[in-house]
Amino acid sequence: MAKIERFEDLQVWQLAREICNDIWTLFETTSLGKDYELKNQMSRCSGSVMDNIAEGFERNGNREFIQFLSISKGSCGELKSQLYRALDRKHISQEQFDIITAKAEIENKKIGSFIVYLNSKDYRGSKFCKTFPAQ
Repeated sequence: MAKIERFEDLQVWQLAREICNDIWTLFETTSLGKDYELKNQMSRCSGSVMDNIAEGFERNGNREFIQFLSISKGSCGELKSQLYRALDRKHISQEQFDIITAKAEIENKKIGSFIVYLNSKDYRGSKFCKTFPAQ
């Protein structure tokens, strides 16, 4: 198994970035871009998914990473709820809703599985190491 050295290597971050870009495409191609309140909320929570994964990873500790992943998972659920609002207001089509909602559900499951995995590991993070690597 390859060693993960950067948050950009994480599949959960990569999918979150893809979803964030999908949301931005909706803003540019549908009337959702003119619903400024909903647009702002969707932009912030879709960005929160990827940003919290990155921030948690950079904390170098599993417990903090799990906390940030939990926030990311919540933001993913929030985005899914906002997609329902966009659909109900007829900003997006059923097909657009289905595609992005499916990705959000996959992301939510991946984050949840990642949390379970990290909880099962004894390794607490590099910031807890007693020795420091040579500089």
